[in-house]
This record gives sequence, structure tokens and C-alpha cells, in this order.
Amino acid sequence: MTNLGIDIGSTTTKGVILSNDGLLLNSLITPTGSSPVLAASNLIAELSKECTPSKIYATGYGRGLVSNADKRITEITCHGAGVNSIYQDACAIIDIGGQDSKAIHLGNDGSVVDFAMNDKCAAGTGSFLDNIAHKFNISYDSMLDLYLSSDKRVNINSTCVVFAESEIIGLLAKGESMSNIFKGVLRAISMRISRLYSQVKIPHESSKVYFTGGVAKNIAMQEALKEELNAEIIVDSNAQFMGAIGAAHLARRDTIKER
Repeated sequence: MTNLGIDIGSTTTKGVILSNDGLLLNSLITPTGSSPVLAASNLIAELSKECTPSKIYATGYGRGLVSNADKRITEITCHGAGVNSIYQDACAIIDIGGQDSKAIHLGNDGSVVDFAMNDKCAAGTGSFLDNIAHKFNISYDSMLDLYLSSDKRVNINSTCVVFAESEIIGLLAKGESMSNIFKGVLRAISMRISRLYSQVKIPHESSKVYFTGGVAKNIAMQEALKEELNAEIIVDSNAQFMGAIGAAHLARRDTIKER
């Protein structure tokens, strides 16, 4: 018996398949592209080659497009379930996706107690970081070095991507270093995440924050969040798949209940 979870995000589509005892058997990721339906169907077909899953649960912004899903569940619930399946003591989660960001407070049983979400302003999301990196030719490999070599606090105040780009161009024209500017960009993102985090009333004794989503792989962003939240930032090796993992675990739980 296997169960499949799929997370259709704005940038990438992730899928995982779990064994009967909850072991991760396989995980795949593909660009969502212009057709979320095609991306999801291809991923499900590939993951189902070895064994037809008992249930398929879908999450992500495109979850409603998966016609053969047995259930569609919000990203909030799935990220919570995914993190809890690995870290039973987890209380606080930060998820930064391509188009939105989330702060999640988990209870002792892994259920979602509270959450806050930013889906109206791109300046606190992965797309904002990608756009800035592309616009100013900042490679992924150079991001941590840029962050660590900054020697001056530079504030990026604009909450609009277009205005932020104009602000950066203005700073460059004044001779500001790219390392200081880039750290300012990451600080601006982390400050917006911090505001979300403060809304979900995480217990003060919680010193660990579990960072999920594609942006979690960015070590410079990890450092910026660590500095802003004054907390230990935990990034699992499967952080980008956490929504799909949570969906698959919820599918497995329901399958077991029905047996």
C-alpha cells in the first residue's frame, strides 16, 4: 500500500509517495510552467509506475486542478502535517513560496493552532528574490558571500517589486555596494516574514523555527531569518517537498482509518 501527495505551486510542482509504514519511497519535482494540470498529471503518472497509490491528496494553489485527487487540502494544513511527521516537537513554521509566505503555529498534536499568510505583496516571497537576482545578475552561489560580506546596513523600504527595483538602481547609482544592497533585500524579506510570525502568537519558549518551501534552500535567506527572528532555523533536506509530504501523510492516515 502506498499513498501519494502532490503540491502544485506557482513555480514548481512537487510529488512524493509514501510506503505503508510512512517511509518516503520517491520524490519528484518539475516546473509548473503554463499548464499546472499537465505538470501534475505527469508527476502522478511517474510516481505511480511502481505501484498504484491507495489515495492521492493534493495541495498547493493548483490543488483544485487535480481531477483524480481523492482530497484537496490547504497548504497550511499540509506543511504542518509534513513538518510534524518528521519533527514531533515542532511549534513554529515559516514557509516561503513563489507567490506567498506563511507563518504557522502548531499545537502539541501537530494540528494548526494559528497561521498568518501574505498573498497580496510579492516583496516577501520567493518570486521577489528571484526577480531581484535576475534583474541584477546575482547568481545563487554568490548569495551567501554577498550577505556575509556586507559592511553597512542598507534599507530597502519599498513593498512593491517594481519600486524596490527602482530603489536598488538608485542605490547603485550612488555607489552603494551590491553586497550591502543584497543584504538589505534579504533583510526586507525577513522583516516582512517577522511581521507574519508575530501575528501567530508563537510561545516565547519556542526557539526553533522550521523553514519550508523552495526558498528554504537559500542559506543566505536562512541567515537573514535567523538574525531577524533571533531563533534557530531548521531546514530539513526535504524542505521543498514538505507540503507534498504532509499531503501524503494525511492520505496515509485516512487510508489506515478505513482499513
